[in-house]
Amino acid sequence: MIQIVEYNPAWPGEFERIAADLRQALGPLALRIDHIGSTSVPGLAAKDIIDVQVSVARFDDALLAAFSSLGYTLRADISADHEPPGFSGPASEWEKRYFKPPADMRPTHMHVRILGRANQRYALLFRDYLRTHPLAAGGYANLKRILAQYHGDDMDVYADIKDPVCDIIMQSAEEWAKETGWEGWK
Repeated sequence: MIQIVEYNPAWPGEFERIAADLRQALGPLALRIDHIGSTSVPGLAAKDIIDVQVSVARFDDALLAAFSSLGYTLRADISADHEPPGFSGPASEWEKRYFKPPADMRPTHMHVRILGRANQRYALLFRDYLRTHPLAAGGYANLKRILAQYHGDDMDVYADIKDPVCDIIMQSAEEWAKETGWEGWK
């Protein structure tokens, strides 16, 4: 059941603890480790799940071994992100690896993406735009509450409705990125 809760100021600290373990296990394989998703936006209501993006140079066996050493399990059934309409590049721009955390760990979504690809940039731009645009963040939170209320038992329907709204928000985020010279994915 999907539940949206009010922002918890403990979320950044929880991310930092997760990131510290990842930095130790991944070493130079992790080019960046970022707190993404709704829990990374101060004041934004969210599912109580920490979203983490690990940016890497490539997907390889060393990466899998490092995550396995921490008890994470690769979810082979999740290998790509939603591709926004109108995207004209190769499908590989949306490829990722997704790891399920160990059973004794707090709920976490572990996204591993290639540094510089469209999906790696998307997650960071979406986060940074919402951090600087509280009205957009508030509207997004309201949408998630309504979706959870009416479709909280169906993650597929929740995502099928939420993803196009994220794409609409990203149109404004792209304009903001151009206006401000945002390069937060590098």
